[in-house]
Amino acid sequence: MRAVRFHEHGGRDVLRVDDIDTPEPTAGEVLVEVAAAGVNPVDTYFRSGSYQPFAMPMIPGVDVAGTVTAVGPGVTEFEAGDSVIGTGIGKDHYGGYAEFAAVPTDRVAPLAGGTDLVAAGGAGVAGVTAWRALIDHGEMQLGETVLIHGGSGGVGHAAVQLADAAGAHVITTAAPEYHERVAELGADVVFDYERDDLAEAVLAAAEGDGVELTLDHRLDEYLQFDAEVAATGGRVVGIGENDPQVGFERSSAARGKDLNITLMSMFNTPELAVPLRELARLLDAGDLEIDIARTYDLDEAGEAHRAVMEDSFLGKLVITP
Repeated sequence: MRAVRFHEHGGRDVLRVDDIDTPEPTAGEVLVEVAAAGVNPVDTYFRSGSYQPFAMPMIPGVDVAGTVTAVGPGVTEFEAGDSVIGTGIGKDHYGGYAEFAAVPTDRVAPLAGGTDLVAAGGAGVAGVTAWRALIDHGEMQLGETVLIHGGSGGVGHAAVQLADAAGAHVITTAAPEYHERVAELGADVVFDYERDDLAEAVLAAAEGDGVELTLDHRLDEYLQFDAEVAATGGRVVGIGENDPQVGFERSSAARGKDLNITLMSMFNTPELAVPLRELARLLDAGDLEIDIARTYDLDEAGEAHRAVMEDSFLGKLVITP
């Protein structure tokens, strides 16, 4: 089979397409013919060496969706022909940038036969991160005001839909060209993240005395902001930052509101199949849409890595082997 691999850490030029043997599923694995693999910033961290993969040469790609072609010993919950979605495989298991991927069953969930597998290929990291942030860590409640930074991004556009489905009052930020689509996905209020009076606008749009739950993907830029717009007893769930130096300019704003801050990683999910099954149910029912901004073939993996870190787009990028 053809697979993208890196044999050493480095820039995009270390990615190359190799012809290698198709893997055989071992005990507790399914072999998936890959329809699409989401392109995520974390894929570039493994490639560069910021995060260490388990073995080299490494096939990147945390996300995968496709069709089961074989099952390993002891696997009874899947069979050949099943459509599936998976995530969490690019850290300690060969990833999805390949024609086939052997995926442990605790990181995969079944999909209905008619589900768009290319869109599902971009759903894993985005959807599981949004689910864990809003529901597991954020304990989102019906009718709460929820602020989602970056509502046009991969995690953001999934989170907007999950919050809307939960009956939240959804406030989000995005570049102006994405406002209409983000509103269609379920945002009640969409602001340009560059406006000078953003904090005042968010507070005016909030129901109650401020934002009860915030999903923040750039803690280095917005942590102080999150405290300023939070309601008393508000919660902030942080999923990332551009600069690892994260802190408050004035911590009194957070202390004065008994602000609760949780920092999380999707890779700490106890069993990825659990939220994946919930995402699969929403995808199958048409209640969760993953917008695919662009698709790339295996030979374009380097360009996909550039785009996911540098370009503005709504939704997800995927590789289609």
